[in-house]
Amino acid sequence: MSYRICVVCMGNICRSPMAEVVLRKTLADHGLDGLVTVDSAGTGGWHQGDPMDERAAAMLADHGYDGSAHRARQFLRDWYGQVDLVLAMDRENLRALRRLAPDGADVRLFRSFDPAAPEDAEVPDPYYGGREDFADVLEMVEAASEGLAKHLSEKLRSPGL
Repeated sequence: MSYRICVVCMGNICRSPMAEVVLRKTLADHGLDGLVTVDSAGTGGWHQGDPMDERAAAMLADHGYDGSAHRARQFLRDWYGQVDLVLAMDRENLRALRRLAPDGADVRLFRSFDPAAPEDAEVPDPYYGGREDFADVLEMVEAASEGLAKHLSEKLRSPGL
């Protein structure tokens, strides 16, 4: 049985799919790919079935990641029974996810795992921005993914789990 993570943004075409792809690779680099499953979704369903935003996919490709298989999905309340950790990209999505969450659900901000970022730091939406905004998002996602991989290495490999 694996530990299951879902990364969530608004439409699931920019931030959360970038984080899903980067986090999968980072976890594999830490030897956790068989222990952790990563998925992504959006709080809204406008883009369901659509591929990742071209600019997000291009930024990933420029840095050696492949986001071509992504198709947008909407996060549903009943997923909480199937997911161990839900990571929101910003406070707005965090509030929406917590409204859906049952008691005891683990719902946090994605960047809370970046040791260099403030605990309430967000990943800003690059959708209306330019290439530099997508580059900034990738940098934030890589830093938080590294912190999360280290956290999960300790958590999942400690005795008694």
